[in-house]
Amino acid sequence: MKNRAACLLASVLVFSGCEEKKEITVTETRKETTRDTAPKLFATSDERFRDAKPSPVKADTPAGWLALPASQMRLLNYRFGESGMGEVWVTISQGSILDNVNRWLKQFGTAPLDPAGVAKLPSVIVAGSQGVWVSAEGEYDTSSMGTGKKTGFALAGVVASVGAQILTVKMVGPKEEVQAAKPVLETFAKSLRMAE
Repeated sequence: MKNRAACLLASVLVFSGCEEKKEITVTETRKETTRDTAPKLFATSDERFRDAKPSPVKADTPAGWLALPASQMRLLNYRFGESGMGEVWVTISQGSILDNVNRWLKQFGTAPLDPAGVAKLPSVIVAGSQGVWVSAEGEYDTSSMGTGKKTGFALAGVVASVGAQILTVKMVGPKEEVQAAKPVLETFAKSLRMAE
């Protein structure tokens, strides 16, 4: 009896799926607006899905740096150096100055600082606010970003509290290239300004 009921139910489901398909005709369309843009072939995921707002941070691009498209995390994005592995980017981050300094130091296996240690870091004015210079060198662990570890690398950067936000300027790359580009980074950081 159970088998007959199951067969009957299966037959009803199979035959209900064999309904004649009805043709659908579109009889109206909408006008194109200024928000409609032509599709970009071979767009990256970031280009397709990010909310493309203008960067809230402006700066003067140094000579010799290659400006790259912004991403969801990197408001300003650059490459530098002969190896092609040197990177500089500007972000608005979460947390505090202490949190961000220690996150960077951890990426180089350097011991974290306490508030007194951060207070001893060299200071700098960035976008009209007080910030601190951070530097480290050695093995750069980017496994959290899926790229593994890079030996012989260095970090130079600034973490500043701008308004209610944390503004960061981070330079990483081969040690010699970072050391050579540090004066350029200092000038770049001083050129940062918040968009009006």
